[in-house]
This record gives sequence, structure tokens and C-alpha cells, in this order.
Amino acid sequence: MQQNFVHRNFKPVVVSTMAVFIVMVLASIEPLEWSSYLLHQLGTLLFLALMLVAYRYWFISSRSYVLAAIFLFIHIIGARYLYSYVPYDDWTQQLFGIQLSEMFGWQRNMYDRLVHFSYGLLLFRAMVESSKFIFKIQSIKLLIAIALMINMSSSLIYELLEWGIATTLSPEAAEAYNGQQGDMWDAHKDMALALLGGLIAATVMLFQARDTHIITE
Repeated sequence: MQQNFVHRNFKPVVVSTMAVFIVMVLASIEPLEWSSYLLHQLGTLLFLALMLVAYRYWFISSRSYVLAAIFLFIHIIGARYLYSYVPYDDWTQQLFGIQLSEMFGWQRNMYDRLVHFSYGLLLFRAMVESSKFIFKIQSIKLLIAIALMINMSSSLIYELLEWGIATTLSPEAAEAYNGQQGDMWDAHKDMALALLGGLIAATVMLFQARDTHIITE
């Protein structure tokens, strides 16, 4: 018997939505810099609203919604520390006695790279499922191709919006908001990592789907 494209399961959606708001409240306790933090969290609320609409009307699965919530957790932590100052070296030193920057020879804070990679990896299934609903396409290979294009185009649009917002701020505030850390190729690397995450998710989805054209929970 052919399975439905998604199985509606509201409990994970309710729990993950509540978790996002709890993490936002905790992250709002003395963030490093309020103006940039609020700009980032405005994006969080808009994205969460989009995912709720997608779940309600575009019929993305509860699994896709939870993966998107995990992405938001990663983003909210970055927003609290302005991305450039996430103290992951302190955390790994306390937990494991090592510092990631020292281990890998990093000269900058790499947390923003994780966020962009997670965007491609964790939101890919939602992009595929939304594309199936919007374009009424059954071919999993074509859906994956469309999702990869959405991945690349949305990453580009985000970088352009970030650039546009930065032009309205002072140089210091723009640097804090963008988290560029002096890297002139920052936007290019961010987009490349989002694509890499999407390609990994696409490979996993192809293996899962195999010869079928139906995506299941």
C-alpha cells in the first residue's frame, strides 16, 4: 500500500516549538550586545513562523519541523554570542580537556560556519517536502535537485540581506552583526558550507528513498 507523503504528528511539533521559546528566553539573559542580538532573534521568530505555516499548509513532516527546530537552537546560541564569540573552546576544555581551535589550528571563531552548514543539512528535508507540495512533483531526484537550488538561492538571498542590513549600521555594529571577522570571503564560504550540508542530506535521502518516489516519516 502506498504511504502518505507525511504523517501528521503534532506532539513533536508542540514540544520542539516550546523548546525553541525556552532556549530563546534563556539566551536573552544578558546577551553580549542587545541590538545585534534582537536583529538575529527577529529572524528566529520569522523563521519559526514560516516553519509553522509550512507544517500547517505545505504539509512538511513533523521530522522536518524538529530538524528545523534543532537548527534554530544552534542559531539562537550563536545569536547570544554574536556568532564571533561563542566560547566553544571553553566548553570543550571543561568537558574534554581540549580546545578545538588549538586542535584544528583555527585562527577565527568557527561557530558561524557550523550554523550555515547546519542550515543546509537540517533544513533540506523540509525543502524537499515543501517542493513536493508546491510543485506537485513525484520524482525524488527532481525534488532533490529543486531543494538544492532552493538551498543555494536562499543562502545567496540571506547574504545579500545581511549585507543590506550591515550598510545601515555603523562599521562596528555591522562587523558585530555579520560576524565576518575580517574574512573577505566569509559570504562565499558560508554559502559553500550550506551547499555541502545540503549535498550530504541529499545523499542520505537518496539512499533512504532508493527506487521509491514516496518520502515517509
